[in-house]
Amino acid sequence: MTNIAVIGLGIMGLPMARNLVKAGHAVAGYNRSPERIEQLVADGGRAATSVADAVADADVIITMVPDSPDVAAVAGGEDGIIANAKVGAIWVDASSIRPDVAQQVAADARAAGLRPLDAPVSGGEQGAVDGVLSIMVGGEASDFEAALPVLEAVGRTIVHVGPSGAGQTVKAANQLIVAVNIQALAEAILFLEAYGVDTDAALTVLGGGLAGSKVLDQKGRKMLDRDFAPGFRLALHDKDLGIVTGAAREAGIVVPLGAHVAQLVGSTVAKGDGGLDHSGLFKLTLAAAGRE
Repeated sequence: MTNIAVIGLGIMGLPMARNLVKAGHAVAGYNRSPERIEQLVADGGRAATSVADAVADADVIITMVPDSPDVAAVAGGEDGIIANAKVGAIWVDASSIRPDVAQQVAADARAAGLRPLDAPVSGGEQGAVDGVLSIMVGGEASDFEAALPVLEAVGRTIVHVGPSGAGQTVKAANQLIVAVNIQALAEAILFLEAYGVDTDAALTVLGGGLAGSKVLDQKGRKMLDRDFAPGFRLALHDKDLGIVTGAAREAGIVVPLGAHVAQLVGSTVAKGDGGLDHSGLFKLTLAAAGRE
């Protein structure tokens, strides 16, 4: 049994914390919304009253918060991770943030005697619930090996991809691929519906061929049903595509499809749909074709 602190019990963080409890670990959870803490307690976790309280006795700390400023906020300050975690604790940041911010907070944490890993995840809410997330990990190889038994309680494909910041770079690439696939799927379903094809049958056969993907498997039905209850919110994907386009510019490269889809996602968010699942990008595709 390992003492684990989970900070951020949202759509992804809460099921991850629950799986850690199921695996036999002692899990303390902290979240700005107390009802999420209560749900963890009902499943056998402990309610922490602050970040400092959560991390005080933790061997492993996992953060799952929305954006770069949120990670910096929970890391720093008198109540933060760096000031209150014990020396030698492993800090796994599972948030999706800018690679340069990941490098900076890792340097600050390492200077304080912590063992930081940037370990963003892919797989959406269902992947978190099922404990089969894909986890791309940046940091020291020895720290990765030490954290692996804990990560195996929440993920299936867990790969060390390089030094601090590398995990976030790979996650940005993941979000680029996912966004382009969602837009392609949206256009394909619009095309099928325009010709009156049996869309259920069409997606079944497409899913079995080269066009098949996890995006098709997980998002096709949501588009057909116009059910955009959030598994991963458009507002967060908008943030992630901002990371992609900004990092591409810094690297001196162009990502034409990524830049175009980033504009489409941004437009959807600007229309007030940022709280929808990212499959809700289909709404903009329908509107452009006059088929809202």
